[in-house]
Amino acid sequence: MASGLVALLDDVAVLARAAAASLDDIGTAAAKAGVKAAGVVVDDAAVTPQYVRSLASERELPIVKRIALGSLRNKFFIILPAVLLLSQFVPWLLTPILMLGGAYLCYEGAEKVWAKVAHHDAHGSGEETVQDEATLVSGAVRTDLILSAEIMVIALNEVVDEGFWSRLAILALVAVVITVLVYGVVALIVRMDDAGLRLSQLSGAAASFGRGLVRAMPVVLTVLTVVGTAAMLWVGGHILLVGADELGLHVLYEAVHHVEEAAHDATGVLGGLVGWLVNTVASAILGLIVGALVVLVMTLTLHRRKSKAADAPDMTPADGVTPATPPLPAQRHDASADGGPRV
Repeated sequence: MASGLVALLDDVAVLARAAAASLDDIGTAAAKAGVKAAGVVVDDAAVTPQYVRSLASERELPIVKRIALGSLRNKFFIILPAVLLLSQFVPWLLTPILMLGGAYLCYEGAEKVWAKVAHHDAHGSGEETVQDEATLVSGAVRTDLILSAEIMVIALNEVVDEGFWSRLAILALVAVVITVLVYGVVALIVRMDDAGLRLSQLSGAAASFGRGLVRAMPVVLTVLTVVGTAAMLWVGGHILLVGADELGLHVLYEAVHHVEEAAHDATGVLGGLVGWLVNTVASAILGLIVGALVVLVMTLTLHRRKSKAADAPDMTPADGVTPATPPLPAQRHDASADGGPRV
């Protein structure tokens, strides 16, 4: 009896160790997949605070919470089933779809660069309009759907060789961790200035720290925007570089790899860092070029049509009533037309 109990406990210990090892593998794979999506994550964290900027202070956190719950619904009910089915039945579509997402990242990054250079808003005139909370949340959740889809597809590409259940567990973990990370950071950002204001009302070092916090917030948001833009160009360009190589277009990848190896060999102990920097800069340059081309095409087509529609004159009067067409002047009867004498 005792020996049987010992054997049972030994089996339980073996199963526990196997489960722990499996969880460790899932955690490692999830971390690796999440790092690959860093560019989109930073951009997501930089974009979301803009949605709550015009709200009352006490409504900021509730709205961030609603957007975060919408993000989780996007990931678990729409994106996760779609990418799992994709990887299970048509995995060959993964690289082209990933490249489309990479091109979109390049477009977003290049558009932000152009907006900075041209001193205009990349997504509108810059005029802030007050929206009701439901409209604001739905708009933020729609934007999150695009960014979350890119994150999940990038993560899936890192674990596509895993079994179905491992893929499901890894992607679910990535979805939860990324959402908590992004919206936790967003919550801190939108409340940091309020915390600074409260501290500034105290005395001594706390007041100085609070005033410094308030002054630092615009700088923090600017840095987030710059880092997010650079990360989008780097990640998007790298996705296109690797994807083109996987589809048989080896020229660009081999050229970048050759320069990377040359820089690695020429810099000794710093070779790893320098090689990575070379690859990163090359990917960002490719991302900027591709993004600029997409921006040009969008400007010459979609944006121009929108501009023409906006500039078209409105012929409807202010009161909304269309004036009646004035009657034509009465025609003079010409007797000569009937063959009679002209009067």
